[in-house]
Amino acid sequence: MSFKRKVVTSEKKSSHRNKTDSALDKKVADIHQDLIDACKANSSKAQCEIYKLYYKAMYNTSIRILNNAADAEDVMQESFLDAFRKIDQYSGSGSFGGWLKRIVVNKSLDALKRAKDTSYIEEFEIDVAESREEIVYEEDITNSTEKIKSAVKILPDEYRIVLSLFLFEGYDHEEISSILKISNASSRTKYSRAKSKLLKILSPN
Repeated sequence: MSFKRKVVTSEKKSSHRNKTDSALDKKVADIHQDLIDACKANSSKAQCEIYKLYYKAMYNTSIRILNNAADAEDVMQESFLDAFRKIDQYSGSGSFGGWLKRIVVNKSLDALKRAKDTSYIEEFEIDVAESREEIVYEEDITNSTEKIKSAVKILPDEYRIVLSLFLFEGYDHEEISSILKISNASSRTKYSRAKSKLLKILSPN
């Protein structure tokens, strides 16, 4: 499968996930509701089960943002502890996994800011030329999944984060702009540039 087709397929899957979230959320909530209720009663056994159920998916979310295994492990500990402390705030209107993922994403971004000693993920002015979608010439480039994953890892943080949140975590640009506190246009521009940079990295010399 070419990289172009792979990206388009991922985008379609992301859109499909958003359309079917309500049905899936209810199904997931029903499956794990007993464990969640037990966690609200401070059951350590239930907390352990929730941890085992969600750890791998949440770790993958964190490492895509942080690009560092040790930091992602630290974020996991903080995120689950925070989730169990605040579990009464989970209303059940959406999936528990979605609620937990938002905690993981926010803590991962906080950790990245601390590590970089910068707050580049802030709103900034984008002139008209920059706010337009960049034209990306996506020639068919066949790449293995591993090559694409490796290429994503070396993207600049601001591009890697937007690409990961959109393609891998299923957030749309409106949600990403809210999470990162950037404009919708900025989210789309960063995503477009991330794809462009990936193509350059993956293109043969």
